[in-house]
Amino acid sequence: MSGVRTRKAELRVRLLEARRALTADERQAASAALVQRVRDWAPLARAGTVAAYASMGTEPGTHDLIAALHADGTRVLLPVLQADNDLDWAGYDGPGSLERTSRGLLEPSGARLGPQAVTQASTVLLPGLAVDRHGVRLGRGGGSYDRVLERLSAAGTHPALAVLLYAHEVVDAVPREPHDHLVDAAITPEGVRRFRYPGGTATE
Repeated sequence: MSGVRTRKAELRVRLLEARRALTADERQAASAALVQRVRDWAPLARAGTVAAYASMGTEPGTHDLIAALHADGTRVLLPVLQADNDLDWAGYDGPGSLERTSRGLLEPSGARLGPQAVTQASTVLLPGLAVDRHGVRLGRGGGSYDRVLERLSAAGTHPALAVLLYAHEVVDAVPREPHDHLVDAAITPEGVRRFRYPGGTATE
């Protein structure tokens, strides 16, 4: 394992431990606050289609958020994990449209739209464990969203990219590899931290 990957793995362990230490009340409060923070984020006002995800475990909760976006009339796409860890997509049509898979994930039960469907989104809400002040995102290491971000880049689309996190997960530095794409913002229960304009360059 390279030095960068080792540092990433060590950082993941620390961050996951911190998430597990959060109480149920703290996680619920964070979930409720995220709904308004995301809906107030300027790119959402222009978003006809949003690619999001159904949170699991100790992740910042997104279930109320995706339900609120759907109720607002926004088209919401949710990922469907494939055997090779790539992501297909399907439309969200309310809480009843989610089903639990054999891997324990909650995924939409509707028609599969293909991996390229994410390129239709004008805003993409990403899971993660951390992001640094330059917009470098730390994921769980499976590579699924690296493929999504590469697919968006290859298609020449420039959706607004935001990682949903707890406030302490916006850190000074995340080890970066060549395939790591920058994101535009981190949205936490406390507010939005913008790193760059969508499609632009990193800023302080």
